[in-house]
Amino acid sequence: MVRAHVHIEGSVQGVNFRWYTADRARQRGVTGWVRNRADGSVEAMFEGEREAVAGLVEWCRRGPRHARVTKVDVTWEEPEGLTGFDVEF
Repeated sequence: MVRAHVHIEGSVQGVNFRWYTADRARQRGVTGWVRNRADGSVEAMFEGEREAVAGLVEWCRRGPRHARVTKVDVTWEEPEGLTGFDVEF
């Protein structure tokens, strides 16, 4: 199990980035959360099997069709045992 704290910059709000992220996380069995930040970026926390989390991080580098991702920062941390996947507001 791994945990990735992800910060995504670019045109990532107003393009359903959070909802697509949550859908893909649930499909992969990844737990955690995703939220918009006041600075226009998106922040997410992913926990799960290494391959599933790494695939989700890689997807964040592209995002949904209308997103324009310019930067993705990932910090690998110790998992805390999150359950479910939430879209935070």
